[in-house]
Amino acid sequence: MAFVALSKRRQWRPRVFPNLPRISDPSPIYHLRLFSSSPEDPTPTLEKIPDPDPDPNPNPDSTPSSDAQTRLENPNPPNPSENAAIQRTPRGKLRNPEKIEDIICRMMANRAWTTRLQNSIRALVPQFDHSLVWNVLHGARNSDHALQFFRWVERAGLFNHDRETHLKIIEILTRASKLNHGRCILLDMPKKGVAWDEDLFVLLIEGYGKAGIVQESVKTFNKMKELGVERSVKSYDALFKVIMRRGRYMMAKRYFNAMLSEGIEPTKHTYNVMLWGFFLSLRLETAKRFYEDMKSRGIWPDVVTYNTMINGYNRFKMMDEAEQMFVEMKGRNIAPTVISYTTMIKGYVSVGRVDDGLRLFEEMKSFGIKPNAVTYTTLLPGLCDAEKMSEAQAMLKEMVERYTAPKDNSIFLRLLSSQCKVGDLDAAADVLKAMIRLSIPTEAGHYGILIENFCKAEKYDRAVKLLDKLIEKEIILGPQSSTEMEASAYNTMIQHLCNHGETRKAEIFFRQLLKKGVQDPVAFNNLIRGHSKEGNPDSAFEILKIMGRRGVATDADSYRLLIKSYLSKGEPADAKTALDGMIENDHLPESSLFRSVMESLYEDGRVQTASRVMKSMVEKGVKENMDLVAKILEALLLRGHVEEALGRIDLLMQSGCAPDFDSLLSVLCEKGKTIAALKLLDLCLERDYIIDVSSYDKVLDALLAAGKTLNAYSILCKIMEKGGVTDWSSCEDLIKSLNKEGNTKQADILSRMIKGGQEASGSRKGKKKASVST
Repeated sequence: MAFVALSKRRQWRPRVFPNLPRISDPSPIYHLRLFSSSPEDPTPTLEKIPDPDPDPNPNPDSTPSSDAQTRLENPNPPNPSENAAIQRTPRGKLRNPEKIEDIICRMMANRAWTTRLQNSIRALVPQFDHSLVWNVLHGARNSDHALQFFRWVERAGLFNHDRETHLKIIEILTRASKLNHGRCILLDMPKKGVAWDEDLFVLLIEGYGKAGIVQESVKTFNKMKELGVERSVKSYDALFKVIMRRGRYMMAKRYFNAMLSEGIEPTKHTYNVMLWGFFLSLRLETAKRFYEDMKSRGIWPDVVTYNTMINGYNRFKMMDEAEQMFVEMKGRNIAPTVISYTTMIKGYVSVGRVDDGLRLFEEMKSFGIKPNAVTYTTLLPGLCDAEKMSEAQAMLKEMVERYTAPKDNSIFLRLLSSQCKVGDLDAAADVLKAMIRLSIPTEAGHYGILIENFCKAEKYDRAVKLLDKLIEKEIILGPQSSTEMEASAYNTMIQHLCNHGETRKAEIFFRQLLKKGVQDPVAFNNLIRGHSKEGNPDSAFEILKIMGRRGVATDADSYRLLIKSYLSKGEPADAKTALDGMIENDHLPESSLFRSVMESLYEDGRVQTASRVMKSMVEKGVKENMDLVAKILEALLLRGHVEEALGRIDLLMQSGCAPDFDSLLSVLCEKGKTIAALKLLDLCLERDYIIDVSSYDKVLDALLAAGKTLNAYSILCKIMEKGGVTDWSSCEDLIKSLNKEGNTKQADILSRMIKGGQEASGSRKGKKKASVST
């Protein structure tokens, strides 16, 4: 709705006039007669309607123009578009015009409290009266709006607040715990010429009490006497309720005696409040004395008194005394209410007398007293504890028929658990249906109990149907969910799905649990196994990454299945990555797992990667698979990765796993890999590894045949220094080749070494023969 500023002349706008007579004849002729000034028109003519927003500076000498006068006399001039709209027959119920106070409340709720908003409200309302101001305060969306409006109309001089509007704003502020504002407004009332009365102070006393500020309630009560406000039993009752709620029964007794000394007689309500407070503070004997004092004053208990006494005795498990009060109440022809019966039932349930509670429940219904939500909530837990599940099921059915939802929704969790405990899964499923019919939000915990017990009973189809609803409605992600699904429930379901080819559904389900902070290693590992068995190792590896980021413990069996899944798909490199992850997480792979990965990599031509797996295997102390190790070493040497192969050989020797050097040297010589053979032989000589003499000859022959005379010379010198072979058949050929290539110095050294070796050998033989002849 648009509003015109006060400084401008208000132009004519069509307005809604609720006082117009209803139009029963929809014909256009009737509409024309309505605004006609013909004397034959039986309809009474409309009076001229003044402008609701007149010019703030009117000119008394000026007269309205003919056009303006025409608009005032005929505010709805006919035009073709309006006639077309008028001819439409209205359908359905006509909307009632919005009240001014509702418009003001909506404006305050939708706009900031500014001068512009104040001017808009002032333009809408020509005069503020008591009814309008009270209604706006009552209909304000929040206490801030009400307080702003209350102060504005007073400061702007639009309205002088009276006792009723003060009472209303103090009630609003105390209800919103804006107690200081309410106190200031109350104390300022005499300045405005508005007298105090007791009701105003009672509101403030109760407000401080609800906020738990007992001392301020007491100060406000005492200030009434200082300010000359007469105190009656009403203000005393308000004070008693405040201080008793906080357990200050001694203070309550002092003020009770002060009330009597002032000549103020307590009422039945006063005693009811005192009895309630004494039982709340577990002061049984004091409550009993006040009860007797009440009767001695001729104040006979009513149903509230009896209910208070029965509930108090229930606190002390004194059911005999509670029954006595219940019988006494009936004997005085005071009809027990639903609260009376519910209180007695609560007492019976608390002491384990569920049968007596059922008896009272049936008695209550026979007298035409309908159980309420508290009654059901009180009795159902007792039936569950006593395993009277048929009675509980009948009571739940009754609740659904009457559409009576319990006050405490946790009772449904008890019902589900109890029905499953006795093995009645159909009745447990009915509990979930009852929750839906009673419009009670179902939570993950409710579904979890049913799913777990359906799985235990091997009724997996029903469990899966429940899980589908749980996933579809995203019940697990409910923002205000108070009951979460137990691990025993979701792990059982996930394991079943993963074992039956539905790991994808299990992962969707578990990802919702992840968003709620669940980090269950059993569920993670089940998903990995499921994806691996179904041939989806990438999905399984993604789960492993999530576990790593969240620090969740992994399972060696899950890694094993993942590695085998990668190998079955012909992806040995990914299998090796998974194997590395397995080792990093302190899991020792089996010897067969190492072999499978190394074989797959070797067959795929990834010799160096297979070598790294071999290194990890040896470092972990696994000494099997030496035949495969020899193949990998051979492949490394043949492909020229000599340094890597020598490093692996050194690691093997340190681990006590010596390779077959003679076989390796023989293969290298046959394949013409003389440099690799030379380096391997050099390593063996340097480390004193045991090698057959024939291997020396093969390497030297291969080097000489390849024309690498200097290399042959060098290695032959090392062999001879180590006391190795000196009768190599090709020594003379090597000397000739060295001389031919111009390496005469090396040839001469080699000749002398050979000659010296032969002489040493001969002398050793002579000594041996001499010793034998002797």
